[in-house]
Amino acid sequence: MYSFDMVRPTSVADAVAALGQEDAQALSGGQTLIPTLKQRLAMPSVLVSLSGIDELKGLSVSDGVMEIKGATTHATVAREGGDYPGLAALAANIGDPAVRNRGTIGGSIANNDPSACYPAAALGSGATIVTNTREIAADEFFQGMFTTALEEGEIVTAVRFPIPEKAAYMKFEQPASRFALVGVFVAKYADGVRVAVTGASNDGVHRWSAAEEALSANFAPDAVEGLSVPADNMIADLHGSAAYRAHLVGVMTKRAVAAAD
Repeated sequence: MYSFDMVRPTSVADAVAALGQEDAQALSGGQTLIPTLKQRLAMPSVLVSLSGIDELKGLSVSDGVMEIKGATTHATVAREGGDYPGLAALAANIGDPAVRNRGTIGGSIANNDPSACYPAAALGSGATIVTNTREIAADEFFQGMFTTALEEGEIVTAVRFPIPEKAAYMKFEQPASRFALVGVFVAKYADGVRVAVTGASNDGVHRWSAAEEALSANFAPDAVEGLSVPADNMIADLHGSAAYRAHLVGVMTKRAVAAAD
């Protein structure tokens, strides 16, 4: 590690002000940022911790929408998010207990790791990402690997998930990290089905429109039989080839549909 200053604001307004300092970086759960600092891949001079801001914690349900505050941990969503069973189950399977008790939804959404679970849930649910300045539709928020619509100093204060009729998330895990080699979130709404894929593409989390169309007509695993995604832009590494990941997209989609409730 190296020397840096730590600021612990108790309000969103104070956090935004602190982030106005030169070379300041927001710190939420720290599950990605702390290892990054240790490897000197990032070297901010000021860390602005969001963990002491009570207004950024907790979840609630109103008019068919679950709102989860940005500093709410994965463990809290898993424990208290029963009104959206598919989302609660996703949260319960992120990392290990240490990660779930420290990691936050806002940190995961803002980081947009190409293999993270929450971006698939947000995109698959047609969620709205709320910041200290605006509201951003998930379709506009995620813009590629580790890239989002967030501007400098902007904080994710909440994520609003419309609760679907049915939903499920299935991921094929990398066994050491429990990140998704491929993960698929499927959500059925009255006006159609959304399918979001994580872990597979060099473009990061994305929707699979052909599967959405097929499943909107017939919400059953067999509906995506014969459909495939091209392998030319899939991630290829020591864990799996591009063709393997492309194949897994179809497999995980079928499993998610079968598990949806």
